[in-house]
Amino acid sequence: MGEPMIEAENLGIQFVRNRRRNLRLREMIIHRGGRQPDAGVFWPLRNVSFTVAPGDTVGVIGRNGTGKSTLLRLIAGVLIPDEGRIRVRGAVAPLLELSAGFSNDLTGRENVHLVGSLHGLSPGFLRRRFDEIVAFAGEQVANAIDTPVRHYSSGMKVRLGFAVIAQLPHPILLMDEVTAVGDADFRKKCYDTIDRLIAEGRTVMLVSHNENDLTRFCSRGLYFDGGRLRVDGTIREALDAYHNVVRP
Repeated sequence: MGEPMIEAENLGIQFVRNRRRNLRLREMIIHRGGRQPDAGVFWPLRNVSFTVAPGDTVGVIGRNGTGKSTLLRLIAGVLIPDEGRIRVRGAVAPLLELSAGFSNDLTGRENVHLVGSLHGLSPGFLRRRFDEIVAFAGEQVANAIDTPVRHYSSGMKVRLGFAVIAQLPHPILLMDEVTAVGDADFRKKCYDTIDRLIAEGRTVMLVSHNENDLTRFCSRGLYFDGGRLRVDGTIREALDAYHNVVRP
C-alpha cells in the first residue's frame, strides 16, 4: 500500500466566532503571539486522527457545522491547524466551495486560465483543452464565458470549476457538495468523471449529504459530530451512525 496519501494526527483548529480565520495573522501581530480572549472561540475540529491510503475513496459525513468542509480546507492547505498536524503526500485537486475559487472580477475564460495555471496546467494545455472544458460546463456557461463570473449563478460556477479541476492530473481529489448544484445532465457528467478518476487510482475525499453519491463512490466513511471524529469505518457504518443522530 505504501505510505498514506493523507495523515492527520491529533488535528485541531480554532476559530473566532463570526470572524473565523481571516484576521488570524493580524491578531498574531497585535497580540505578539499571546493567547486571545476566550470569548467567541470554538473548535470546529479537535483531536482528529486518521490516515488515507492511496486509492481510498472516503465519504466525509455529518450535520452542517461539524467541521467537514474545514477538514477538506486543512487537507488542501487553505487553513493551518492550531493543534496536531496534517501531512499530505501528493498534489491536491480541490473543489471546495460554490465560488470554485474564481475571481468575480474576471470572466469565465480568464478564470479558466487563472485557476488552471495556479494548479500547474500550462497555457498550451489550457488552450488545447479550453473548448472541451467549456463544453463540459454546459451551454449556459458557454454563452457567458466572456462575462465576469460575478454574474454567474452558483451552479454555473460549480460546473465550470469542476470542468477545470477534472483536467488536473493530481493524485488527490477533494470535493465538497459538487453534485448538489446542477441539472441531471451535469450530474451524469460528474459521475462519469469521478468514476474515471477512481478507476485511475486517484484518492478521493467527498463531503456530501447525498447518500446515493456517498454509497456510489465511497467505500469508507468518516462520521463527524461536534468537531470530533466519531466513526472511521465502512461508508455504511458511518451513515448508520449519522442516521442514529439525525433521525428520531
